[in-house]
Amino acid sequence: MNEDGGPIFRQVAEQIENAIVDGSLPEESQAPSSNELAAFHRINPATAAKGLNQLVADGVLYKRRGVGMFVAPGAREQLLKRRRSEFADQYVRPLMTEAQKLGISSRELTAMIDRWGGAR
Repeated sequence: MNEDGGPIFRQVAEQIENAIVDGSLPEESQAPSSNELAAFHRINPATAAKGLNQLVADGVLYKRRGVGMFVAPGAREQLLKRRRSEFADQYVRPLMTEAQKLGISSRELTAMIDRWGGAR
């Protein structure tokens, strides 16, 4: 795991979230177990379990007693909604603030984004 990416359990949770968002871990599919994650990342199983349990608390995963953890229905949409909001806070607001400081208009900013492949 990446040492400067925050707590390891959070990195485990983000890895699972990324797999849900990109579709490689679809809704209702079984998530990797804490032992599988621990072996893969060479971390303590309790740390991996903490990441998984955070996702259960967030409603992204749910437990099937005796079977394992599964991706909750609606988890992908929930994660996309949260990440879009975070994207605006982390990237768009600072971008707009800096553009205003530099006197870059919205039209110029849009042209820059289009030039870098932002238009679809």
